[in-house]
Amino acid sequence: MGLQVVGAGLGRTGTNSLKLALEHLLSGACHHMFEVKTTEHMAGWEQAALGNMPDWHSFLSDFTALVDWPGASFWPELSDAFPEAKVLLSVREGESWYKSASETIFVETDDLSEEFDRMWHAIRDNRFPVDTNDKAATIAAMEAHNAAVIDAIPPERLIVWPTGGGWEPICEGLDLPVPDTPFPHKNTKKEFWEHEG
Repeated sequence: MGLQVVGAGLGRTGTNSLKLALEHLLSGACHHMFEVKTTEHMAGWEQAALGNMPDWHSFLSDFTALVDWPGASFWPELSDAFPEAKVLLSVREGESWYKSASETIFVETDDLSEEFDRMWHAIRDNRFPVDTNDKAATIAAMEAHNAAVIDAIPPERLIVWPTGGGWEPICEGLDLPVPDTPFPHKNTKKEFWEHEG
C-alpha cells in the first residue's frame, strides 16, 4: 500500500510523539530521523537532497507513515509519489520552535558518523537553506515552509496538527476513532540528548 501519511512538519514540532501515535493508529512503522541508521539509508537521503531521487516506494517500503526530517523536507515529492496518502503538517509557534531546535537539532556535534553528517548537511544546504544561527531568518523559513504546504495540498487531504494537539485532529483527518489511551509525549530536550548519547 505504501505510505498512508506523509509528514511535512519540521523537526521539533512533536514529531516523535506523532511517530508513536501513527504507529498506534496505523499498526505499522513510521519513519523518523531515528530510523536513519544504516549507511545505505543515509546515502539514499543524501542523494535525494542532491537531486537524485530514489524509487520512493522501494526506499520506504517498510513504512506506513513518515514524519520528521529528513523525509519532511521531501513532502512535495512524497505527496506526489503517494497520491492517496494524507499530508500531516505539524506546526509550532515560531519562538518556541526555534528555542527547541537551536538547543537540539541545530547543535553541531562531533559525535555523528561521517555518513550521517554528510547526509544532514546535504539536507540542510539543499532543502532548508538558511543560517540557523539567524533566529529571525530561521523562523521565517519555517513559516514559509508551512505556508508552502498549506498552499499546495488540498484541504481535504491536509491535516494540520498543532504541537500538543492530541489525537482528535489526526483521527478526524484519517477518519479513525480516537483511541482510549493517552496521546504519547516523547522526545523532550532531555530525551533527545539521551538518544544522541
